[in-house]
Amino acid sequence: MEFKVGDAVAVLDDVIKGTVIAVFQHKITIETNDGFPFDFSPKELVVIGENHAELSKYSDVSNDILMEKINEKTTNKNALKFKSSLKPNSQPPMEVDLHIHQLIPSTRGMDNFDILTIQLDTAKRQIEFAIKNRIQRIVFIHGKGEGVLKSELEYLFKKHNVTWYDAPYDKYGTGATEVYVFQNPKN
Repeated sequence: MEFKVGDAVAVLDDVIKGTVIAVFQHKITIETNDGFPFDFSPKELVVIGENHAELSKYSDVSNDILMEKINEKTTNKNALKFKSSLKPNSQPPMEVDLHIHQLIPSTRGMDNFDILTIQLDTAKRQIEFAIKNRIQRIVFIHGKGEGVLKSELEYLFKKHNVTWYDAPYDKYGTGATEVYVFQNPKN
């Protein structure tokens, strides 16, 4: 299809209409009714002729009213879809696996202190993330091992406003600790 400056066009697969302001070999520049220029390939556009009186059932409605109608319909349809039936305390906890192979690709050249530091830094960041985003429960999966990481985690928990206890045995076994983060009420 041949486009020329001044043609009224509509974008296929989008709700953009405008007027052609420049024609190049592989792109057409249009200006929308709002005055914004956009570049499209010729395959993405169609010329609106006088005989195309109605491109959609909303063609006589302005874009603002159309957007209001679309937002109104989608808001009403989706209002119940995203509502959680879970109470805030019954939300599943955030899980953080502190096994080193889950945190970094390789431990080559690292000693136990380096590994422990990475694990503790990750735990600290996750606690701060939970506090900032009002997440109340976190499960840290640390494994059984010799208990060094678990005792260091407990020292870290004492620095924050949290309580901790063994995570549910049936799901995590003995190698996980669940943390409850106390949240300040929203102002």
